[in-house]
Amino acid sequence: MTSLSKAPVSVLLWLVTQMSLAQIQPVELHSQARVPFRFVVYGDTRFTDPANIRASSPSVRRAMVQGIAEADPAFISIGGDIAYNGDDANDWNVWDSETEVWRQRGISVYPALGNHDLHGNHTVALANYFQRFPALQGNRYYSVRAANTLMLVLDSSLDETLGPQGEWLAKKLTSIPSDVDFVFLVLHHPPYTTSSDSSPGGGHSARRPEQLLAQMLEKYQGHTKVRFVVFSGHVHNYERQEHHGVTYFVTGGGGARPYPLDRAPSDPLHGSTVNYHYLLIEVNGGNLQITMHRLDLTSGLAVWTQPDSVAIAAQLAKRVAQGQ
Repeated sequence: MTSLSKAPVSVLLWLVTQMSLAQIQPVELHSQARVPFRFVVYGDTRFTDPANIRASSPSVRRAMVQGIAEADPAFISIGGDIAYNGDDANDWNVWDSETEVWRQRGISVYPALGNHDLHGNHTVALANYFQRFPALQGNRYYSVRAANTLMLVLDSSLDETLGPQGEWLAKKLTSIPSDVDFVFLVLHHPPYTTSSDSSPGGGHSARRPEQLLAQMLEKYQGHTKVRFVVFSGHVHNYERQEHHGVTYFVTGGGGARPYPLDRAPSDPLHGSTVNYHYLLIEVNGGNLQITMHRLDLTSGLAVWTQPDSVAIAAQLAKRVAQGQ
């Protein structure tokens, strides 16, 4: 990737403006991953001044980055709220320094925009964002092809099912290549969550645009052989739900101040434990294994556990489509 880190701010702002105006056909990226491979998804890191421990935990961020590097993924997908304030150059400088190990190891990062990444002046915020991810070529939503998988990265600050993004998404979902077994969707705001805007201790309700997105995906799922898996954040915790054959994850445990959840009896996790974590997705032909890797730093040392893991088979989607 070409680095723009030394470019003057005025040049970056001009480039962002031109690229934003020029986004007609979102970029299609290609990973060199080959089956079997593994990748990581997580979000809500809120990289910022380490002294600001209310916004996020610097010790958690650093332990998470190191743990992910040691997992040796083919790539990393971050579901938004990468920086605490998107228009703050210092927050992005913290990202640069704390994630240096990923660049040293040549690990690609495929990000989604979160609301904090757009905080402040949007033009400046997007300039900071695209400066770190020049392969996106100014695209706020895009696709990534990796072996027998297709990842669709959405911008949930825009309507996911209407307008240019909605038209692009519908086209992608109706023209999935025949050799794709899994379609991953990554976005910041969750289609399903037990969190609420009125939750004590903080939280967020699912919004109508994402609920409509879920309805669309579940409709498509009933008529396709591929399996849809959705990864989102915004809620600073972990959740896993399945609806009409589509599996939904909330993976917002990257370091931001945790939100408690009032979990349903069917929830794979119980209690109000803080769940800093990342997800490790292992792709092996027509089978996925998705494992939550939970971080506990209460002892001062990084202790990793795997309290939840689920196997997802592509052929199950075919059985669902046939009504079995």
